Amino acid sequence: MTPVAETFACEINRTAQTPLSDTVAREAKRSFFNVLGLAAGAAGHEGVDAILATAQQLGGSRHVPILGRAERADAHFAALAMGFAAHVDDFDDTHLATVIHPGAATLAVVVALAEEATPSGALALTAFALGCEAQLRVGVSISPEHYDRGWHITGTCGVIGAAVAAGLLFCFDDAALARAIRLATSMTLGHREAFGTMTKAFHPGKAASNGIMAAMLARGGVDAPADVFEAKNGFAAALSTRFDPLQMLGAFGTRWELSSNTYKPYPCGIVAHPSIDAALALAARVGDPARIASIEAHCHPLVPELMGNPEPTDGLEARFSAIHGIAVALCDGRVGLAQYETERVRRDNVRAVRAKTRLVPDPSCARDEVRVDLRLADGTILHEHVEHARGSLARPLTDKELFDKVELLVEPRLGAGVAQSLSDAVRSLESAPSLDVLIALAIPQASVARA
Repeated sequence: MTPVAETFACEINRTAQTPLSDTVAREAKRSFFNVLGLAAGAAGHEGVDAILATAQQLGGSRHVPILGRAERADAHFAALAMGFAAHVDDFDDTHLATVIHPGAATLAVVVALAEEATPSGALALTAFALGCEAQLRVGVSISPEHYDRGWHITGTCGVIGAAVAAGLLFCFDDAALARAIRLATSMTLGHREAFGTMTKAFHPGKAASNGIMAAMLARGGVDAPADVFEAKNGFAAALSTRFDPLQMLGAFGTRWELSSNTYKPYPCGIVAHPSIDAALALAARVGDPARIASIEAHCHPLVPELMGNPEPTDGLEARFSAIHGIAVALCDGRVGLAQYETERVRRDNVRAVRAKTRLVPDPSCARDEVRVDLRLADGTILHEHVEHARGSLARPLTDKELFDKVELLVEPRLGAGVAQSLSDAVRSLESAPSLDVLIALAIPQASVARA
């Protein structure tokens, strides 16, 4: 029987030989544009500063551009920095069935290797699409047990997608791509205990840099056991209680998990989004938040498990507090990056509403559903039911909403009008001879960087 990794590599390469369908290409471009904006917009984060400072001490030749930065680094640290930046605000894409954020690690690889691999725009888009697809297929083959055991699936599966993207950029044959995939299975990392800290964003960053390493080692002939996925003590058995290889290998080129990717309208854990939608709908009816006596949010049990922190102390912790999302929506009438600044998290009026809010786990609720009961001080009870959160597959962000999101992220760092130029460049990727123009657009001019 052919080992899983070998079949996986063959199917990926076979699919890469055919142009992406219009439907898949459109979703790949939406994913690419979304995560491009996130990586450039958060490039000034202190975590990126720390990564680049470390690169000066440990890194190699600094020749690779970094989205949103004027500095350069070697491919390893550039990928780490961009993967980190794309995820640190918890504002990126999400595949709801697995809770993987596939774009961050994959985009970081494509940009970090663009100078060495010199791909056309079409090859870069294909590598991005199949890098995302590979990690999502691995994810569904071991879900939900893998995530339930405490692994951060974006890091553990992301490295495989990163290795695939790198292998496609290097035009690996089936044997070399299989080696890269097998090596990547030994470079997985990330656990959910890191949620609410800066470490969480290192998981897709390291997935990107490790994926590049796996591909380069494979190019040099290094290998891992042929049956590394399915072996008794292999990848799947170590990381999950079940493994369904058909989810990895079936219907390649016709079933695209990437088509189920979604884009966050709020910068926090996605399972909190239904509660935020409900609170925003209630805000106008409540008026002064001081009138609130109590709030009960009836939600999927995963919400309190992942995001049950009732009293976050900073912006990173708040991103994993559904209670904070509800409170700040009611207090501010909007939820964006500003509502997750540490100063806003510690404001008295937000803390007061958080203290009156309770999450009630309800197994009958879907992950993107919530029922909120809000009691006012005069005894009035207000109800709000969100069947599907904004940004979910049932209510996806429109192209205009996605553009508006990226515009708010990148223009403070890159300058006015850049979002439209980036959008145009992504839309025309198939006809671009290289990524040079697109990457240049995402590097700040000296005057903007000083500002």
